[in-house]
Amino acid sequence: MGLEHHIIIIGGGLAGLTSAIHLCRAGLRVTLIEKNTYPRHKVCGEYISNEVLPYLQWLDADPAVLAPAPISRLLLSAANGKTITAPLPLGGFGVSRYTLDHFLLNKALAAGMQLITDTVTGVQYHGDYSEVYTKTQGMITGTVVLGAFGKRSNLDQRLSRAFLRKPAPWLAVKAHYAGTFPDGLVALHNFPGGYCGISKTETGALNICYLVQTDSFRPYGDIDQHREAVLFRNRHLKEIFTQSRPLFDQPLAISQVSFEQKTKVEQHILLTGDTAGLIHPLCGNGMAMAIHSARMAATAILRYCNDAAYDRRRMETDYRREWEQAFSRRMKMGRLLNHLFLKDRLSTWAVQQMASLPAVLPFIIRQTHGRPLNISYS
Repeated sequence: MGLEHHIIIIGGGLAGLTSAIHLCRAGLRVTLIEKNTYPRHKVCGEYISNEVLPYLQWLDADPAVLAPAPISRLLLSAANGKTITAPLPLGGFGVSRYTLDHFLLNKALAAGMQLITDTVTGVQYHGDYSEVYTKTQGMITGTVVLGAFGKRSNLDQRLSRAFLRKPAPWLAVKAHYAGTFPDGLVALHNFPGGYCGISKTETGALNICYLVQTDSFRPYGDIDQHREAVLFRNRHLKEIFTQSRPLFDQPLAISQVSFEQKTKVEQHILLTGDTAGLIHPLCGNGMAMAIHSARMAATAILRYCNDAAYDRRRMETDYRREWEQAFSRRMKMGRLLNHLFLKDRLSTWAVQQMASLPAVLPFIIRQTHGRPLNISYS
């Protein structure tokens, strides 16, 4: 099987690396193309739900060896500072992308993955194989191409993806800080025009990542000025930022972040992670969804490579269906919550109502998370 099929993965984030480990362990020839070098920081909330822990353990990629920060509680605040706390039904852990991606890379290389550091410039499908074109390596031919190239890429434009025709009015900012923060907690603080997540990483550093509407940010034009003028209106954010020391020379930022619906298969490329759909960060579950979607794609690819009666059309159809079954409810809840918490008065009212009805917040959390992955059939 491994000699007959060549799987090409575009993008070396969580979804790309996880699927590479899975496919290599099953004996397939896998080439992963990533334009950046490891290790590196990424704009990300860096909280992972325990729902994907059984799968990572099955892949022999248990993150426990990285000593991640265990997380069991959520604190939510409205823009006026009103707070509510709730247990996380499954719990999770905090680990930096700098550490986790490098860890998964080494697992994938040990499993036999070939890594190419290059930029993909195009993909063409020819009936039973695809040609992937790169900037320096030239053309690489594969049986199946898996796309894991992130939130927004030049490759999206080359594939003429529909979501690009709609506005992407979001800016994301992330940095690590040294400061005091309770163990076991992930906090989500709302501010006018956006919301900010805070949790500990494996080093004890605080990962602070926030999302803001571009129109809200534009009048200030500067991250520091915007933070002091807008984020500091939430007293909890003001306290965290003023009492913590930045560990990055400059915050990381990405613009034109889109939460529009995306296709799951594009020109016969199976799309995973943020490439297939980006959930609003206030749901706190994007990293787990990326890993979960990688499991789905790898399982579909393995069946296609092993079963002659299982053709490409069925593989693609089944992958789309499984993705929607697993994530469509979460995505809808994410859009609803985003709409709710971007309105200051409405979010304040919602937090007050949840404070008087303690069962509501855990219920909402369950709508944005899944059950622990069953890996018996993977």
